[in-house]
Amino acid sequence: MRTTDIVRRAGRNLKRAKMRTLLTSMAIAVGGFAIMASLMAGEGARQYVDRIISSNIDPQGLLITKSDETLQVGNGASGGNKALKEYNPDAGTYYGRDFKPVTPEDLAKLEARSDLKNVTPYYQLQPKYFVMSAKPDKKYTGDVMMRDSGIRVETTAGKAMDKGVQLADNETMVPVDYAEVLGVSAESLIGTKLTLTVEQLPQKVSEADIAKAYQERGEAGVRELTSGKVLNKELTIVAVSKKSPEQATNTPNTYVSPGTAKELADFATQGTEQYQKYISVAATVVDGKNPEDVKKALKDELGLATVTSKDIQGMLFTFVNVLQGIVMGFGLLALIVSIFGIVNTQYISVLERTQQIGLMKALGASRRDIGRLFRYEAAWVGFLGGVLGVLGAWGVGTAMNPWISEQINLGEHHLLIFQPVYAAAVVVGLMVVAIVAGFLPSRKAAKLDPIEALRTE
Repeated sequence: MRTTDIVRRAGRNLKRAKMRTLLTSMAIAVGGFAIMASLMAGEGARQYVDRIISSNIDPQGLLITKSDETLQVGNGASGGNKALKEYNPDAGTYYGRDFKPVTPEDLAKLEARSDLKNVTPYYQLQPKYFVMSAKPDKKYTGDVMMRDSGIRVETTAGKAMDKGVQLADNETMVPVDYAEVLGVSAESLIGTKLTLTVEQLPQKVSEADIAKAYQERGEAGVRELTSGKVLNKELTIVAVSKKSPEQATNTPNTYVSPGTAKELADFATQGTEQYQKYISVAATVVDGKNPEDVKKALKDELGLATVTSKDIQGMLFTFVNVLQGIVMGFGLLALIVSIFGIVNTQYISVLERTQQIGLMKALGASRRDIGRLFRYEAAWVGFLGGVLGVLGAWGVGTAMNPWISEQINLGEHHLLIFQPVYAAAVVVGLMVVAIVAGFLPSRKAAKLDPIEALRTE
């Protein structure tokens, strides 16, 4: 028998048992739906991450630290963090963990390299409080960070803070959350003042200095000498950042320039063991150089650990792939269940059509033709189930995308992205699964003796 004849006959046989065929196909469709939905979600998440990274982070940018362990700080890593450990005056402390700090000597080596530019350390900024001229009678606390010009921050008022745009030393950018707390508009904050207050710990002084201060100014002089100092840094608000799904971060930070950050950090840590010790350093690879090559060179030549924009993308993609794998696992479980349904349906079909099989063999059909007939019937079931599952995932995705985007603040982005290539792969894969599931029943049909089959009632 020709292949086309067998395919058509397989289709006609399934039409005679429409309800059974539909129910079996629906069982496969459940697995196909879950698999297709997971592929759509994974594609949507990857496109979103890729869009955010490409539009916010400089592909030539690097984050440089003294060791790989530092990169794990603050990310939930706890390996090697003992309850009791010996004090190390040469180490820095961040999130309760020791880290190898980047020193001025390391900075000098980085600045001297011909493959790097814009080498800037990240300063730890912990102001005591700040005062805003919009509400001068109140003191506020909040996170203050150095502005990384390699990251775009979308603003709702003031000047645009695109990649490559930096704040001046007398400027600052505040989040729109501040306007909401103050009960004013974001536009009204532009041009107003924000004064940061930073405390310096008391400095170590000698007995001779104390005696001299006492002789010159008495107890007031000693108190002034031994007490901590305060620095008030007045800045002008030039931009108000807004919450946006297009940004790499939406944390409500007050941003200052690298120069201001250095001034505040050096003042706060003056006379302490944390003075001019940095967690990490930002740098930009010069045009024409590959960030991956520079990363390897920094590791081999200086022993420094480096993260590139590609590494950040890979870490986020790993998280996406894990979630996608979990959802796909449920789809595979549904497929396993449907396999037993196909096997059962095909066995029943063989038993019901025993006389028909005997007649076909008596008329010249070979064992191979009989086996192919039942395998093609299984393939039709897999095809129908795959199409139903794919169409169901596409329909649900189209209907749910606006609601999902609103709930998780994706803006105009959609989480469930339909890809025709993935859809075709799912349908073909389900057809293969159905054919494999129908192998044993088709083998049983092919081995039936035609005489015995014709005698069966």
